[in-house]
Amino acid sequence: MPGMPFEELARTSEQVAATRSRLAKRALLAAALGRAAPDELELVVTYLSGTLRQRRTGVGWAALTDLPAPAGAPTLTVTEVDRAFEAVAGHAGSGSAARRSQAMAELFGRATDLEQRLLRGLIFDEVRQGALDALVQDGVAEAFGVPVAAVQRAAMLLGSTPAAARLAREGGLAALEAVRLRVGQPVRPMLAASAADPSAALLRTGVPAVADAKLDGIRVQVHRDGGTVRLYTRTLDDITDRLPEVVDAVLALPTRDLVLDGEVVGLRPDGRPLPFQVIASRTATSVDVAAGRDRTPLRLFAFDLLRLDGRDLLDEPLEARVALLADLLPADEVVPRRSVGSADELAAVFADVVAQGYEGLVVKNPQAPYAAGRRDAAWVKVKPRHTFDLAVTAAEWGHGRREGWLSNLHLAAVHQDTGALVMLGKTFKGLTDQLLQWQTEQLLAREVRRTRGTVHVDPPPVVEIACDGVQRSTRYPGGIALRFARVLRYRDDKTVADVDTLATVLALNPLEEDAPGSG
Repeated sequence: MPGMPFEELARTSEQVAATRSRLAKRALLAAALGRAAPDELELVVTYLSGTLRQRRTGVGWAALTDLPAPAGAPTLTVTEVDRAFEAVAGHAGSGSAARRSQAMAELFGRATDLEQRLLRGLIFDEVRQGALDALVQDGVAEAFGVPVAAVQRAAMLLGSTPAAARLAREGGLAALEAVRLRVGQPVRPMLAASAADPSAALLRTGVPAVADAKLDGIRVQVHRDGGTVRLYTRTLDDITDRLPEVVDAVLALPTRDLVLDGEVVGLRPDGRPLPFQVIASRTATSVDVAAGRDRTPLRLFAFDLLRLDGRDLLDEPLEARVALLADLLPADEVVPRRSVGSADELAAVFADVVAQGYEGLVVKNPQAPYAAGRRDAAWVKVKPRHTFDLAVTAAEWGHGRREGWLSNLHLAAVHQDTGALVMLGKTFKGLTDQLLQWQTEQLLAREVRRTRGTVHVDPPPVVEIACDGVQRSTRYPGGIALRFARVLRYRDDKTVADVDTLATVLALNPLEEDAPGSG
């Protein structure tokens, strides 16, 4: 029996992208999921979520520069596409780049124009159809007649929506509810919402609150089972072999098993945190870890406890988890934190941690459970400047000293309902000569078209920018403009899926809720 046609997924993706209605998106996704064969369901969920099963394929833009014309008729199946990428991911050593290019030429040669567009999006994690993972979970719930909350929780605990979809299809609600937190199986981390200032954060979390210093390091989830320790990143990648000093520290704790959430940072001799770039460089590779450890020793600062000696703590209030964490770890291995009872007290704590070199605060509701996999208002981050992760969709050629370099960046947020990129403004502030040169090379490699003086790129890289606020504007499609935007850094660890939403940016100026594009 032939497998599910890949073009069916490509058509569904296009249809989902074409509608702004969440209910319509959900129905389209549910219909496609319902037609998937049991052995292809997890692949279908993965592709509709906009990703590949193979996290890394080694395929770059160079492999897609000389592809054949689209096929006239569809012949590819979902399983055949997966097998092609699995083979490509296995290429290594001398000549592997040429083999990958040849394999991509063969795959794209069998793909129609519609299928080629989806393949490109999957390769670069840039499927912009508004079908984010949460929306696909809605589709799973509708397709198999189970509550969305049950799908969300199972996906959280399994770290996988495809795995949750398989359970929903095979065993329904009972199978989903049977999923439990397991040591060694990373769960999706709880994320923080944003607020413009400490008092705004308290309005969301309530009083009293827990105020954690915000560390600019590598988020890690620590799992210990007896003498075995595993460390997972925010994206659930295993980096245990890159952090031997953290493994040693965890093994020294008086416990049989645990799961905890924390941040790995480095400290200067004066106790101030090292810059993120230094920490990221140290953890970027497992090559020569010993030398890296000597040069840049790193430490774990824990801020949450999800399991301890067989006791599942996910649904217990933060104050209970914090108390257990304080009893388990030495004080210098727990994130600096304070309990606060007023806006004035929180403002003072905020000023103090910023003066110590921290990024700001994460203000937390002490009664909240651990809402894994969601950006929850129970945790609200506050920084001394407003920062956002935005997509660079184009850049303009510079003038004067910047002539010959791509300089003025077109910045866009993701519309929270449609998934479309919405332009908010431009900036060339904060770009050094070195960054301008690097930026020009990177953007030209992603060029898809040119207009007068402007190079348009796809996939858009992600840049972290700071701004003084937002103001209403008819100049840009989002209906607002960033005030005094400046580039802080490019975020190579993020894709368009991580870009801040238009609603998040609009929250900086609640009086502008009726601005164009905010609906």
